[in-house]
Amino acid sequence: MKEVGVVVMAYGTPASPEDVEPYYTHIRRGRPPSPEQLADLQRRYDALGGTSSMAERTTAQVEAIVAALEERAPGRFVVTLGQKHADPFVEDAAETLAVAGVTDVVGLVLAPHYSGFSVGEYQRRLAEAVTTHSGGRTVGIDRWSDAPAWLDFTAGAVRGALAEMPAKTKVLFTAHSLPERVLVGDPYPAELAGSAREIARRAGLATWAGWGLAWQSAGATPEPWRGPDVLEVIRDLAATGRSEGVLVCAQGFVTDHLEVGYDLDIEARAVADGVGLAFGRTRTVDADPAVMGALADRVVAAAEALEVAP
Repeated sequence: MKEVGVVVMAYGTPASPEDVEPYYTHIRRGRPPSPEQLADLQRRYDALGGTSSMAERTTAQVEAIVAALEERAPGRFVVTLGQKHADPFVEDAAETLAVAGVTDVVGLVLAPHYSGFSVGEYQRRLAEAVTTHSGGRTVGIDRWSDAPAWLDFTAGAVRGALAEMPAKTKVLFTAHSLPERVLVGDPYPAELAGSAREIARRAGLATWAGWGLAWQSAGATPEPWRGPDVLEVIRDLAATGRSEGVLVCAQGFVTDHLEVGYDLDIEARAVADGVGLAFGRTRTVDADPAVMGALADRVVAAAEALEVAP
C-alpha cells in the first residue's frame, strides 16, 4: 500500500531565549520588533522560566499520534511536524516528505476549531508546499471540535477543576481572539459557541448561569478584535456579587504555552485575585491517548478519501 504523509501542524514557540527575537520577527512577517516590544515579550517568557513548555508538549502530541496511527495501520503513515512560526516550518515538513518519496499528504492542525485566518492558512501553506516539492495531493482536516473524545476530555477537565473551586463558580470558555475583519463570514465564533455549549451540557453546567464565553490574547494593534476579553469578563463577574470564583476553560488551545501560562495563569489570575474571586484553569488536552487516537482516526479517514479521489 502506498505510504501517506501526515503533517501535524502547530503554531511553534521559541526553543530558547535567543530564539525569541527571530520568532517574533517571523510572526510580524519579517518586520523586527521594536526594543520595547521585544522586551515585553521576553518579560512574559521570563515569567515562565525563559520559554514555554509548548515545544516538548507538541513533540509528545506528535509521538502519540504516530503511536495511534501505527496501531491502526502499521507502516502506512509517515508523520512529520510542521510549524507556522518556528523550525521545522510547514514548508520544511513538505520537503521532508517529498525527499522520502511521499506525495499524498494529510494536513492536521493542532487546533480544534476552524478559522480561515488560522487553520485555513496552515492548510494553504501545506498545499502550496506539497505542490512545489512533489506535485502531490493534499487533504486537510479542517476541524475536530466535534470529536466525542475531545468533548468528553474537556467536560471531564471542567468537572475535575470545579471540584476544587467554591460552589458559586462560573466557567468561562475562552479562545484566541481574532481581528473583527477576518471574522466576517468565518465559522470560528459559531464553532466555539457550539463546542462550549456541548461541553457545558456534558459537564452538567447550568445554561448561562453556570458558564459563559470570553476571548483572550488579542493582538496589540489599532484595529478592533473580537471580545469581550476574559479580563473584562472577570471584572464584570465580580461586580455582580453573585460569584465566588471563576474557572477558565481555554477550549481553543490544546497545550500549555504563552497564552495559557502567562495570559491566564498569571495575568487573569492576578485580575481575579484583585477583585476577590477564586481563580482556576482547566488542564489542556496535551497528549491524551483517547483524543490523539480520535485524531488518528480522522487521519485514516482523510487518507481513504485521498485514495478514492480521481
